Amino acid sequence: MSLTILNAIIAVVAAIAFAAVNAAYLVWAERRGAGRIQRRPGPNVNGPFGLLQPPADGIKLMAKQLVIPGGADKALFMVAPVLAMVPAIMSFVTIPFSENIVARSMNIGVLMIFSFASLGAMAILLAGWGSRNKYGVMASVRAVSQNISYEIPMLITVITIVMMTGSMDLEQLVAAQAGGIWNWNLIPSLSSPLMPVSFLIFFICSLAETNRAPFDLGEAESELVAGFHTEYGSMGFGLFFMAEYANIVIGASLITILFLGGWDCPLGLFPGVWWFLLKIYLLIFSFIWIRWTFPRTTIYGLLNLSWKILIPISLFNLLLTAGLLKVF
Repeated sequence: MSLTILNAIIAVVAAIAFAAVNAAYLVWAERRGAGRIQRRPGPNVNGPFGLLQPPADGIKLMAKQLVIPGGADKALFMVAPVLAMVPAIMSFVTIPFSENIVARSMNIGVLMIFSFASLGAMAILLAGWGSRNKYGVMASVRAVSQNISYEIPMLITVITIVMMTGSMDLEQLVAAQAGGIWNWNLIPSLSSPLMPVSFLIFFICSLAETNRAPFDLGEAESELVAGFHTEYGSMGFGLFFMAEYANIVIGASLITILFLGGWDCPLGLFPGVWWFLLKIYLLIFSFIWIRWTFPRTTIYGLLNLSWKILIPISLFNLLLTAGLLKVF
């Protein structure tokens, strides 16, 4: 029992360290990428290529005092950033980075990740409500309605893939795609001819679920100051930031596992873990590219896209796949 507890502690500490370092240098990559895309300099003073800027920002955030605004609900205000970060950390525990690199293998890994992801919307709601700021409350209501709207087509797409493979185990989902790119769920087949459409739906929903532009209506600086974390500073803001980038990695990891064959590498050119990381960081680069290329949409356009387009298409794909699986 003690060994099991020790392994669990090591897994959580490793997940926290990975999330912290990953968030710090994804911020650096995003700022450098934004500078390139918008023809302006990004961080380039602290260290070579600005590589020391993330540690400097982290130290500054940790050194600042957490200020609780007057009239705020102190308990909710302080719990919200932690509630945003903890589910993201726990989701890392069940993600398999290769055949041998997974903190805790679970036969319901998909269900676990989506269960924890649903707590992220609760954290945003508590942040806006607890701060007693009108912009924060409006932003949190927007963010929750957005999360609910886009979780539906996302889950329908996952149900389609689970129905095809017969398992909610993330490792089994990767194993079902072994043998080369033609076995990936991205490629249409007789039983699932619309899988490229499913990939596109899941990709769009991942952008929306992580509050990335053009779907960042929960922040919307031009309308709501800084959205649900308007009143947050120091490490309260830092935890929200870390949670956002951790969720980006989780979203990219799920896309890789569900559609891109996970760590399976054609011809065995790279070790599995490096192939997996290459895929997820290429997806994250596309997230960054989209953020700094497309303008923010409106709240009505955002919700209409989900309820009028993505949900009907994903339902049709689910029914079509069920029928074709029965036939073939």
